[in-house]
Amino acid sequence: MTWILGVNAPPAGWHDSAACLIDGNGEIVAFSEEERCNRRRHSLYRKPLGAARFCLEQAGITAADIDVVALGWDSEQLYPRRFASDAEFLAYAVGLDFGGHTPEVVRVPHHQAHAASSFYASPFPKAGVLVVDGHGENESSTIWTYEDGAEPRLERTWQRTASLGYAYDAASTWLGFSFLNAGKTMGLAAYGRAAGLDVESLVDIGADDFRLAVEPLTESTGHATADEIKEQYDAMVARWRERYTRIAGAEAPGAPEESLTQDPRAVLVAYTAQRLIEETVGHLAALTRKTSGVEQLCMSGGVALNCSTNGTLPGPLYVPPVPHDAGVALGAAWTVRPPKRRTGALSPYLGTGIHGYDPTNGPGAPDTSGLLRSDLDIDELTALLIDGHVGAVAQGRAEVGPRALCRRSIIAVPDTTAVHARVNSIKNREQWRPFAGVTRPDYGALLWEQQEHLSRYMLGAARATELGRSVAPGVVHVDGTTRPQVLHGDEAPAVGAALDGLRRAGVPPVLLNTSFNDKGEPVVNTAADAVHAFRSMDLDFLVIGDELYRKPNRAGGTD
Repeated sequence: MTWILGVNAPPAGWHDSAACLIDGNGEIVAFSEEERCNRRRHSLYRKPLGAARFCLEQAGITAADIDVVALGWDSEQLYPRRFASDAEFLAYAVGLDFGGHTPEVVRVPHHQAHAASSFYASPFPKAGVLVVDGHGENESSTIWTYEDGAEPRLERTWQRTASLGYAYDAASTWLGFSFLNAGKTMGLAAYGRAAGLDVESLVDIGADDFRLAVEPLTESTGHATADEIKEQYDAMVARWRERYTRIAGAEAPGAPEESLTQDPRAVLVAYTAQRLIEETVGHLAALTRKTSGVEQLCMSGGVALNCSTNGTLPGPLYVPPVPHDAGVALGAAWTVRPPKRRTGALSPYLGTGIHGYDPTNGPGAPDTSGLLRSDLDIDELTALLIDGHVGAVAQGRAEVGPRALCRRSIIAVPDTTAVHARVNSIKNREQWRPFAGVTRPDYGALLWEQQEHLSRYMLGAARATELGRSVAPGVVHVDGTTRPQVLHGDEAPAVGAALDGLRRAGVPPVLLNTSFNDKGEPVVNTAADAVHAFRSMDLDFLVIGDELYRKPNRAGGTD
C-alpha cells in the first residue's frame, strides 16, 4: 500500500498547519489541523506533529510506512539553501521519526494545492477553479481548469501584490483585528450593507481584468524569497491602510471592539473592503467560467472563506470545508495522487474521534466528577432545547475546517434575539457578531435562499425569508442574511435527531449552530477538551457520544 502524507507546515506554512493522509487510491484516511491537537489557535509557527501522529494512528501505520510527504508550498523557492537535505527539512517541518527512511518530498505550488483541494473534493467531473488568497509563491489570484483524468491547466494568474487578501488584511488591522480574524471584518461590514452605505469603489473592472486602487509593486517573479515577500506584504498592507485612513478620516476606529457598530468610520472601512472583495471576486468568477468553458465553479484560498461574497455568486458553486491554508495539506496530497473514485462532495468528518487520539490529555476517560450523567435520550435533549437551554454536542469524528458542522457545536433554539445575545456572552464574543442556523433540507428551503453546495459546510450567506426572520431571529444578521447549514441524514446524529424531535413537537426544526470553543481557543477535539470547555463556559448541557451531562444546581439539572 502506498501512503502519502500531505502537510501545511513551516517554515512556509507558518499558520494553520495541518496533516492529511491518503492511500494509493487517493482516499482520505485522516485529516486534522494541528490546532485541534496542540490546543493553540492557528498553531502559529508550529509543525503539524500532533496532526501527523493522529493520521498515522488512524491508519494503523508508522512513519516508516510513509512513501511521500507532499507540502503545499514551493519551499525551495521561498527558502533557498536553508535545508541541506530532505531529511533535514522533514525534521524541521514535520518532526516524525521516519526510522532511517526518508520519504520522497514533493513540493506543490501553493495555488495548485488550493485548486486541487477544491476540485477533487467537489462533485463536478469538470470545473473552472478560482483561487484567491493573500499570496502564493508568485501570485495572489489564479484561474485553473480541472477535469477528471486530465492534467490541470493554469489559465490566468495575477501578481502577488495585486492581492485582495492584502487589501482585506489591511482593513482588518485598521479595525484593530488580527489578519486571522477577517471574519470579524465581514460581520461588521453587514452593518454598512444594512444601512445602505454608498462606498467608494476600490477596483476598476475591465473586460478580462481588474485594477486595484492601490497599485501593485514590481516583483521578482519566480524567485522571490520569503523575506522579500514579507517585505512587500508589509509595504502593501501599509499602503492599503493609508487608503482606508483617507476614506475614514482617521487612523483607527474611535470605539472599542465591542462597540464598533456604533462607530460610523469602522463600519465604513469594513463595508468598503467587503465591497472590494465582492466586486472583484464576482468578476473573477465570471472570468473563470468563461475561460474554462463550463458553468461549474470551484473556489479556494483564504478569500473563499468570505461567506458574504460566496453568497452573491450564482451556482453551481463549490467551496470545500477547508479553503484556507490548512486545506493545502489535502490538495498537495491529491496533486501527487488524485482520488480514483469520487462519489459526491467531500464529507468533512475526517478528524479525531471523540474518544480518539488525544496527545494533550492522554488516554482514558475524561474527568466528569461533579457532573450529572445520563444516557442520551433525544426526547430529553429536545425538551431541554425547547425550554431555552443552551448546550454543546461532541460526537463522532471531528469536522475539518474552521466551521463547526454539528459534531463539535454549541446549539440552541434561535426563536428570539435574546438567545443570540446569550450565546455571544457564553462565548465571550462581541454582541454584534452573527450566528448560523442549521436545519434539514426541506425546511431550509422555506427559511432562506437555496444554496446547492455552500450550505453543506456553512460557507455562503443567504437571505432569510419572511418565515426565516420570524421563526429564527437569533440566526438572522442585521443585513437580513444567515450563513446556513443543511444537515443530511445522520451526518451529525444528535443534532439531526434533535431537529427531527423539534419537528415532532411542533416546534420549527431549526437550531443556532456555532463552534464549541471559548474565546481564543480552538474548536474542541476530544472528550477531555469538551468537558474542560463545558466546565469553563456557561452552558446548560453537554452531549458526549451517547451520554448527556448537566451541571447540578441550575435549570436543566437536578439537585
